[in-house]
Amino acid sequence: MKLTLIGTGYVGLVTGTCFAEVGHQVVCVDNDAAKVKLLQSGGIPIYEPGLEELVKKNVAAGRLTFTNSTAEGVQKSDVIFIAVPTPPQPDGSVDLSFIEKVARDIAAAMTTYKIVVDKSTVPVRTGEKVTETIKRYCPAKVDFDVVSNPEFLREGFAVGDLMKPDRVVIGVRSQRPVAAMKEIYTPFNAPIIVTDINSAELIKHAANSFLALKISYINAIAAICEATGANVQEVAQGIGLDERIGRRFLNAGIGFGGSCFPKDLSAFIKIAEQMGYDFRLLKEVQRINADQMNRFVKKITDTLWVLKDKKIGVLGLAFKQNTDDVRSSPAIDLCQRLQKEGAKLRVHDPKAMDKAKAALADATYVDDMNAVAEGCDAIVIATEWDEFKKLDLERARKSLSHPIMFDGRNLFDRVEMERLGWIYKSVGR
Repeated sequence: MKLTLIGTGYVGLVTGTCFAEVGHQVVCVDNDAAKVKLLQSGGIPIYEPGLEELVKKNVAAGRLTFTNSTAEGVQKSDVIFIAVPTPPQPDGSVDLSFIEKVARDIAAAMTTYKIVVDKSTVPVRTGEKVTETIKRYCPAKVDFDVVSNPEFLREGFAVGDLMKPDRVVIGVRSQRPVAAMKEIYTPFNAPIIVTDINSAELIKHAANSFLALKISYINAIAAICEATGANVQEVAQGIGLDERIGRRFLNAGIGFGGSCFPKDLSAFIKIAEQMGYDFRLLKEVQRINADQMNRFVKKITDTLWVLKDKKIGVLGLAFKQNTDDVRSSPAIDLCQRLQKEGAKLRVHDPKAMDKAKAALADATYVDDMNAVAEGCDAIVIATEWDEFKKLDLERARKSLSHPIMFDGRNLFDRVEMERLGWIYKSVGR
C-alpha cells in the first residue's frame, strides 16, 4: 500500500522504515530540511539498533522516500499516519498543537478519500478533535476516516517490537477503514484488536501507566528489602514467575525516565482529572519514582559524606540501554544532583554522550568506559548497558582512591563484588 508518515522521530522513522521493509511504499515527511537531507542520504538522526541498515536498504530499493512537504505526502498516499511530538505542558497535560497543525495541513492537501491515522500518543477524544479540524479546514470537502493506531515501541528495541508486535490496536468510528488497516499490518502476523477510537487512545496511556506502576512497585519493594536484609532480585524472581504478574519491568533501580513514561503518566492523571476522577494510584507511582532517586543520592552522600570537590565516575547517560535518548533521563538527573553538591564528574555512555552535552555541562566526557574511574573517589552505574557488565573491575578498583561502587542498576553480583574488595552499594540488596 501507499503510506505516509508525518514526523520522523523515534516512532515515525521506525514505523515508516518497517512498513517499507515488508513491502509498502512509504513517504516520510518532516519539516526539518536538514533531517530530511540526512535521511535521503541514508543516514539517521537517532541511534536505534538495526534501524540505520533498514533505512539504507529501503531507500536504495525505492520503497522509502523522504520529503519536507506534507502536501506531497498526502497526495502520494492512501493512508496518512500522524507521528509528531506530543510534549507535556507545565500542568502535565499534553500539548496537541503539533497534532492540530498537521491535521490542518492534511486537510488543506486532501482532494480524495484518505485514512488519517493518529500514531502519536494522544489523550482520549483527540480523534474527535482531529476529525473536526479536518472537516473544518478541508476545502475539497472529501470523505475521510480518522483512526487511532497507538504505538507500543520500546526505544532500544523498537525495530523488533514493530516487526514482531505483541498486538496491533485499531480504533475506528466506522468499518470503512478497517480492511485497509488490516492489510497494512497483515505482514507482521500479530493479533489485531479493532475497537472504538476512544478505547484505542485509552489503551496506550493505560498500558504505559501500568508498566510505570510495576517499576515503582518493585522499587518500593526494594526499600523494604534494604530494611530487612532481603534481596529484591530474588523477590522479583519469585513473584515474576507467576504468569499473572510476569518478570518484565520488575527490575529495581534508580527509577524510570525517558520521553514516554513520565509524560504519559502525567497526561493520564490530567486526563482522568478532566473526566472527574482523581487517579491517586498514579500520583503515588510518581511519588515513589521521585523518592527512589532521592534514596539513591542519599546512599551516595551517606557513604562519601561531603561531595564538594569529590571526583565521581558515572557510567551511563541515556535513560535506558540501547538508545542515545537523554530526554528525562534518570542518569542525567543523578549527574545534575551530584554536580549541585559540588562533585566533579567523569562520564561515559556508549551512544548518548553527544546528546548529553547540552543537558550536562562541566563534566569530563570519557570515550573508554574503563578509563572513567581514573582519579575518582567512587564510580556509579546509572544506565543498564550490557557493556558495563564487562567493566574491567580490577583496573577500576586500582584507579579509584577507594574501591567504592554505587550500582543503580544491579548489574553486578553483590557477594562477588565484596569478595573482590569493593565497597559495593546497589538497590534493594
